[in-house]
Amino acid sequence: MKAENPMQSDEPLRQVLHKWKVDAKLPPRFQEQVWRRIERSEPQVQVPAWMLLFHRLTAALARPSLAVSYVTILLLAGLLAGYWQVRIARAHNDEALSSRYVQMVAPFQNPHR
Repeated sequence: MKAENPMQSDEPLRQVLHKWKVDAKLPPRFQEQVWRRIERSEPQVQVPAWMLLFHRLTAALARPSLAVSYVTILLLAGLLAGYWQVRIARAHNDEALSSRYVQMVAPFQNPHR
């Protein structure tokens, strides 16, 4: 059964707690140790590998010198790939044109000898 007025039954305890004084000093770096314990007790969230890679890349590209280097390398790679693609297309085009020329000049000659 509950007491009708719980404040009256707690009054002696309240007086004792009010008189109690703590003279002990906190150990050095107490607050830092408390935050470390809190960090250790929190569950670690598993982050996907691609997300870690993305965050590292964005952090690295925040530096202007690295960002300029990265863009320059990508631009050069694009130009090289484009040049290579044009060379291949031009070789195929030259082969097709030479085959047509041979057929125009000598229509009965087999061009694939």
